[in-house]
Amino acid sequence: MKRFINLTLLIFLFSLALPSFGQQNDFIRDYIERLENSRKYLILVAEEMPENKYKFKASPESMSFEENLMHIAWAMDWHSQSLLGGRKARDWNTDNELKVADKSKKQMITTVDKTFKETIKFISKFDPSKFNDRLDYLGLDRTKRQIFLLLADHITNHRAQMLVYLRLNGLKPPRYILYQ
Repeated sequence: MKRFINLTLLIFLFSLALPSFGQQNDFIRDYIERLENSRKYLILVAEEMPENKYKFKASPESMSFEENLMHIAWAMDWHSQSLLGGRKARDWNTDNELKVADKSKKQMITTVDKTFKETIKFISKFDPSKFNDRLDYLGLDRTKRQIFLLLADHITNHRAQMLVYLRLNGLKPPRYILYQ
């Protein structure tokens, strides 16, 4: 009888854990879909701006269009590979792979696209049981789940600046509704 009770209790506890695990996997699936749509939309935005306007800034202290674009790549790499994945962060002073440097418009778009794909690949393999692991995020105590959300917000923030830059240059941004 004791064995039956233990087995019943074990099955009951396992059944409680299953919905949580499924929801976490759903979160990753939904997040990847959102990130893929964000990738497609950002590339359309980047393609819309003429290359001779890539250095445009809304104000002297603002990032340029191209700096916003490459900053998105840098942040994706740092949030996913370094914060979530534990890889040593790139050295901002010496690593030019994810910076404007002397890249053409086409090279920047290719770099951003590649970084999105690497981030999506990393996230598709992320262990959902680590969502509640905590880490230091620029002096703030955050869970890895929060890092996922912060990354999505960060991409949106810088892409929104780029959309304003398109408008300030008399260009119509691509329609967002198709990429939600």
